[in-house]
Amino acid sequence: MTNKQYPEIVSAIILTIVAALLVNPFDIWMPNMAHMAILAAVVVAFGAFAVFVLRERVGDEREDAHRMFAGRLAYLSGAGVLIIAIVVESMGESLDPWLVVALLVMVLAKVGARVYSARYR
Repeated sequence: MTNKQYPEIVSAIILTIVAALLVNPFDIWMPNMAHMAILAAVVVAFGAFAVFVLRERVGDEREDAHRMFAGRLAYLSGAGVLIIAIVVESMGESLDPWLVVALLVMVLAKVGARVYSARYR
């Protein structure tokens, strides 16, 4: 692990902590101003994480392979969680359309990136 990875790891940990606080697992606070502040913190933390992801540069083929593997694993994990959520909510007869929209955006972005990469790179 290099020193360049520490900001990315720290921003991911902060995003995870703030997202866990957003869920409010122990009913620590009521959904009011504190909840809105946590929502804002999630958006800021994700923005910081996205900056590090977009800023990363590849040095050689090995680093490129590691980055592709991480991206593939993250994509499949996110899609898997969304599929499980869609199945569970469909069985409860109250499917949230945002779950389907999120899954479709992930799939379309993946296909769009592949088409762009094949055409212009």
